[in-house]
Amino acid sequence: MTEQSHIFMSPVGELFLKQQNGCLVSVDMNTKTCATESEQGKIDNKIIKQLQEYFDGQRTQFSLPIKLMGTEFQRKVWQEMQKIPHGETCSYSDIAKKINSSPRAVGNACRANPIPVIVPCHRVVAKTGLGGYCGETVGRFIDTKQWLLRHEGVAS
Repeated sequence: MTEQSHIFMSPVGELFLKQQNGCLVSVDMNTKTCATESEQGKIDNKIIKQLQEYFDGQRTQFSLPIKLMGTEFQRKVWQEMQKIPHGETCSYSDIAKKINSSPRAVGNACRANPIPVIVPCHRVVAKTGLGGYCGETVGRFIDTKQWLLRHEGVAS
C-alpha cells in the first residue's frame, strides 16, 4: 500500500491529509494526534489545489478520488451528505428519513466522517440549531463548522 500525507494550512487550522493508493482517505483536523509530514511521501497536488480553491472561494465542488472506509451504514450517510449542495444544509432527521434511520445514528455517522470538508458533514445541522461537529457541541470544532457554513454563504 502506497501512503502519502500532508499538513495543509487552512483558515480553520491545520488539516492532516492522508492518501492511500491514489485516493484521499482522511482529512484530520486534530493534527496533534497525527504523524508529521516528513514521515510520509508527498500527497497528490490535485488535492491541495482543490482545497486551496475551496478556501479561496473559487470551488464549490470537489472532484477527487476518495475512499470512504467505514460501515455500510456510515457510507450510506456519507453518500447522502455528498448530495447536499454547497451553500445549503440538511438536517440529521431529513437524512435519517431518506435512509430509514434515526437522527442520532446519522449524527454518529457524521462524527465518524473520515474526510470532513470534502465530504461535507458541516452541512448537516439539527432541526432547531447547529448540531455538533467532530463530536463537539461547543469549542473549536463548532467554530470550524460555523466558519465553513459562513464561508459557503449559510447563516449559522
